[in-house]
Amino acid sequence: MANIAAVVSSIRNIMRQDRGISGDAQRLEQLGWMLFLKILDDKDQELEIIKDEYTSVIPEKFQWRNWAIDTEGITGDELLDFIDSNAEGNRGLFATLRNLTNPKYPKRAALVKEVFDGSNNFMKSGYEMRKVINKLNEIDFNSSKDKQVFGDIYESILVELRDAGNKGEYYTPRAVTKLMTQMTDPKLGEKVLDPAAGTGGFLTEAIDHIRAKYVNTVEEEHTLQNSITGWELKPVAYVLGLTNLILHEIDVPDYHYIDSLKTEYNSISRKDQVDVILANPPFGASIADGVETNFPANYRCKESADLFVILMLQLLKPQGRCAIVLPDGSITGDNTKARIREKLLTECNLHTIVRLPQSTFFPATVSTNLLFFEKGSKTKEIWYYEHKLPQGQKSYSKTKPIHFNEFEPLIKWWDNRKENEQAWKVNVKDLKDWDLDIKNPNQKVEEIEHTVAETIDALKASFAKANTIIDNLENIII
Repeated sequence: MANIAAVVSSIRNIMRQDRGISGDAQRLEQLGWMLFLKILDDKDQELEIIKDEYTSVIPEKFQWRNWAIDTEGITGDELLDFIDSNAEGNRGLFATLRNLTNPKYPKRAALVKEVFDGSNNFMKSGYEMRKVINKLNEIDFNSSKDKQVFGDIYESILVELRDAGNKGEYYTPRAVTKLMTQMTDPKLGEKVLDPAAGTGGFLTEAIDHIRAKYVNTVEEEHTLQNSITGWELKPVAYVLGLTNLILHEIDVPDYHYIDSLKTEYNSISRKDQVDVILANPPFGASIADGVETNFPANYRCKESADLFVILMLQLLKPQGRCAIVLPDGSITGDNTKARIREKLLTECNLHTIVRLPQSTFFPATVSTNLLFFEKGSKTKEIWYYEHKLPQGQKSYSKTKPIHFNEFEPLIKWWDNRKENEQAWKVNVKDLKDWDLDIKNPNQKVEEIEHTVAETIDALKASFAKANTIIDNLENIII
């Protein structure tokens, strides 16, 4: 088994030597399409053994096994030409895959085309690229051990993508995706959608949840394969998400490189609706010009998270269930924001809001909430649960992220709800302007104990500050 962490670290260092790679975002995009090609080829080889007459949609010349596996294979300018050439009669890998079609497996071919439509080869040295390829070949994605270890490394790549991106938009902590999935409990045969899928974290969590709980036969696995859907707008996140689903044994992921908010609201019919939505829609993100006109006039705004709420309400089947992450800015505010919340509360039963610490989505420092609701009946009362930081910890950080076991008290409370220091209930009739930003009424004021020495130091500092203010006032008067 390869030391996967060392392999990924080596790749990072090699790419830093290439003059074509500028910053983490480009390095991750480069790594994204290369990982995709290797993993797809590993899966193709597995399918060729399992399924009679299966053949890869990638033309033989461009299959990873035929040009990348040999450590002494093409390199330097010859390798760059192989990747980038647009010459008539000598089309390179990118030009070929961006125009890929396959009548036998059209959906799989369309996925490959979609990946390369949105990706670029940034590397300028064929020698450095060969080194990266050789490193990737140390990982066997058909080995369960390598796959398991790589899952953890994949998380670290996603964290890097988050840090290279903006406001944590690419990455939802695994503990949060697991909690939201477990509490929503998607079942076998239910259609599950994430319309802001990023790198696929909610969808892979749903796959693992359904497999562990409900899948026992080949037919049931086939049902699962056809019940998971994701949409993503950012090309790097899309490629990594697609690769993530392939690693989770989804043969032809129903995963698309599209802007969900450009979906024509009134064109969403019953057949387009789904049973379960799990999502962390981007907030504070800019939306494409004119996108808001897709939505009814009453709900048009420029805040992406608010538009996603309206879209999700339309995408849910009657009795459909949803768990989403929303910032404080979406659960309060007047005018359009209030009308959107009114629609949510009158068309759905918003039964639970989990309030998270400000640092949960580090490095973003925005107060966030997990909203759990079911479509089809009005909200009468809402339970709030305030998740607190571990004792003695002031905030979440890169080295101290949120962990799933911290949610144990919440999970125990979920099916046997009682008010306590962290939980309280609100009647919808008591809301003003549908405002959901309700503070914890049961919060006890914490008594802070100080040593005698600390108290004396605090008093000294306070007196010193007072003396400075008095001196300044005297100077002004004089």
